[in-house]
Amino acid sequence: MIFALALILAVVVSFPVWANPACAVCTIAVGASLEIARQFGVDDSVIGVWAGAFMALLGFWLIKWFDKKGWNFKGRDFWLVALSVAMIGFMYMGQLTYTPKPILIFYLDPFLFSTILGALVFIWSSDFYQWMKARNGGHAHFPFEKVFVPVVALALVSTWFYYNPLCAPVTTPDDLLSFME
Repeated sequence: MIFALALILAVVVSFPVWANPACAVCTIAVGASLEIARQFGVDDSVIGVWAGAFMALLGFWLIKWFDKKGWNFKGRDFWLVALSVAMIGFMYMGQLTYTPKPILIFYLDPFLFSTILGALVFIWSSDFYQWMKARNGGHAHFPFEKVFVPVVALALVSTWFYYNPLCAPVTTPDDLLSFME
């Protein structure tokens, strides 16, 4: 139930979506690097940020493909991105065990939380780039700005999760509310 609500929140925040995918080589490189990072022992909450961005990027590619085919229906972009981000559930079927922990006001698995956050950050940074480009007369401020803005945003979130782990061990009920102090 919480997973469904978190997914709905993630997708609602991303509506409307602009189909603005990165290059295919970059997309494949990010996807391959996720498993390599796991093999090197990178924390799942950091990998989840990039996995969420990867899933949202796949949703953007799917929107672009639907545009080429001429397949249009009401709420199409919303559902395509939602289904793409929801594919992270397959990780729980094969490689991960769902272990919810208290994270701020949520009770979610750290990987799932960081995946949803990564998708939201990617979508927000892509929209932010489009806004900056529109304010600059339809031109980027510098070469590869379209890539730079999302990568920097995701790197900042990843750095935050690396130095501030999502889930500290909870020993007493008072620790659950310690983030408010």
